[in-house]
Amino acid sequence: GRARILNRLPDGVIAPVACFGKQTVFAEFLRIQKVNFACLKTFLAERRLDTDKSVRAVILMGNGPAFCAGADLNWMKRMAAYNEEQNLEDARALAAMLRTLDRMSKPTIARVHGAAFAGGVGLVAACDIACGSSEAEFCLTEVKLGLTPATISPYVVRAMGERAARRYFLSGERFTAAEAHRLGLLSALAQAGELDNVINGLLGHIVTGGSAAQAEIKDLIRAVSRGPVSDAMIEDTARRIARVRVSAEGREGITSFLEKRRPAWTARPESRADPAAAVARKNTKRK
Repeated sequence: GRARILNRLPDGVIAPVACFGKQTVFAEFLRIQKVNFACLKTFLAERRLDTDKSVRAVILMGNGPAFCAGADLNWMKRMAAYNEEQNLEDARALAAMLRTLDRMSKPTIARVHGAAFAGGVGLVAACDIACGSSEAEFCLTEVKLGLTPATISPYVVRAMGERAARRYFLSGERFTAAEAHRLGLLSALAQAGELDNVINGLLGHIVTGGSAAQAEIKDLIRAVSRGPVSDAMIEDTARRIARVRVSAEGREGITSFLEKRRPAWTARPESRADPAAAVARKNTKRK
């Protein structure tokens, strides 16, 4: 059935946010209010999202009129007084947060509305999938402050390509959601009122896949995108699929296909005895 968002929740609350027939999708909503990358990294680690089997996806979204309008002013004031060693420690924290987001085993989706500037572009690029409103706007503003987008550059260059990065890193000009979609920074583009429907559609596809397979696929993509198609890479890919075929999830997937039934992972997750789940159940009954 068609998915529908059931409720909107504050930071860090896990709740069923979309329904597909009898299937409830648990996703983790991370709302960005101020750019505090160290806190975001800590949150990602402490929630242990990669080991929580009830969470099938992580959705990164803005809290307010913008997705992420750049660095927090208070942080910039502190940074201006840092010496080189303090700046190195701060930059390492940002780089570590982006790496944590990029290396998550769960599928990650950036829900982009409004402005996505500077580090916000890095957050978009570090997610597996980025869905943007047609009204979203992007800008890599660092050059206008005499700075460089160093820590976000591996993810942004990977997403939009070197040629486009040369232009937008060097010029610091704003570009539209349509341009971001053309470049590949956005995976999908939606009208403002349809953004959640587009994300729900993606969740509907994600939930049909095996979560262990999705984690393996993310690691596979990192491995095969690093170099030429060598004998070592070919051998590595063969070993990967052989290992997955004999895994519990792999065997269940093949067996369910041969038996013409749905695999076990599409069964409805156990409900959680928490306020968020109660809200979701009430909202479902009203539909």
